[in-house]
Amino acid sequence: MNMAKTKVLITVKTYPVISSKYDELVCTAGFLEDGSWIRIYPIQFRKKSFEEQYKKYDWIELDLVKNKSDFRKESYRPISYDTEIKILEHLDTKSNWLLRKEIVFKKKIHTDINGLISEAKNREIMTSLAVFKPAEILNFTIEKVDRVWDKKKLEKSKQDRSSNLFAQEDEDLFEVVKKLPYKFSYILRDYNGKESKMMIEDWEIGQLFWNCLARHESNESLADKDVKKKYFDDFAKTKDLHLFLGTSQLHHFTGKNPFMIIGTFHPKIETQTSLF
Repeated sequence: MNMAKTKVLITVKTYPVISSKYDELVCTAGFLEDGSWIRIYPIQFRKKSFEEQYKKYDWIELDLVKNKSDFRKESYRPISYDTEIKILEHLDTKSNWLLRKEIVFKKKIHTDINGLISEAKNREIMTSLAVFKPAEILNFTIEKVDRVWDKKKLEKSKQDRSSNLFAQEDEDLFEVVKKLPYKFSYILRDYNGKESKMMIEDWEIGQLFWNCLARHESNESLADKDVKKKYFDDFAKTKDLHLFLGTSQLHHFTGKNPFMIIGTFHPKIETQTSLF
């Protein structure tokens, strides 16, 4: 299915991963104008020209086709490797994120994790992207993970680049993004009382860690504390926190809970003022 020129409001950019087929990849997701979700993959984002490097909450336009290597209904891919991405406008946070809310809250907001997982596993519905409102964030965890990328994948990526006859002269200058040495997760409760631990795969949490690390002169424990302060003390306790959830293709049908947190939506809490 060819969607031709498609307008997408970008709300999700996951932290880059290494692919043995495409080098370094970012999974991007967002909303169409009618409020339905769309996933765009693969995009070699950091190889795009500066003019094509969109930010979150940019409306972009590009040619898309259904991604046939991905069974998830929301999954599309650029029509070609060098598809032009046009940035149309940016939605700001004025009036407590009003313009963003008009799109993000247009369709269903999930509050029941078991119901959402059932929708994912139902082959007729197969939901793989969702807006989720937790009843409560119970904790924020930080766990150590491997500090370096898989050597085999990195090697293959380098070989593929050097054997590419169409590579640009400066392609070897392309540096692979640093791997995060920690895994960040929320422990949350839904509106039926079910508790879940869900990993946060958002680009922003990775960028926040590196920024905090630089500020604290490479002291990782201080950087981790700052990340927790932002995601737990600020987002979870003082904001109207909604989570953007997405499944991994690999675990969509087999995982007990195939969803990960791929973004946060955190306007201020609005208090209703009485008219009387």
